[in-house]
Amino acid sequence: MTPEQLADRLERAATRVGPAIQRAVRHTGELGRARIRGNASGRPGPNVITGAYRNSWETTNRRLPHGALCTIGTNAPQGRRLEFGFMGMTDSLGRTYHQPPFPHVGPAIDYIGATLMTQMRLAVAEVLR
Repeated sequence: MTPEQLADRLERAATRVGPAIQRAVRHTGELGRARIRGNASGRPGPNVITGAYRNSWETTNRRLPHGALCTIGTNAPQGRRLEFGFMGMTDSLGRTYHQPPFPHVGPAIDYIGATLMTQMRLAVAEVLR
């Protein structure tokens, strides 16, 4: 490959890298949300009573100039308490709780990180073809 051919290939890749990364981040976010929801479907995570908490997990994606951002989260008020526990704490109504933690987000972090790395490698390979 000549330097000119390499330059052309890299220039084409530069225009395609943003969308490829955006697809990869969006896909990773969906897989991460599914893993968190799965972890929130019974022990060692929280038990499912109505499914409302598990279904409250959402992804929010945002495009960046040459990349993307994905946030996975819930607005459910019990989220932090379920993840980290609420031992010996008194709430605003004076009730004392002894609820152990039921981790479901923390155990998904390594999976999400590994999946993101794999997706980034695939995105780079796609744009350099």
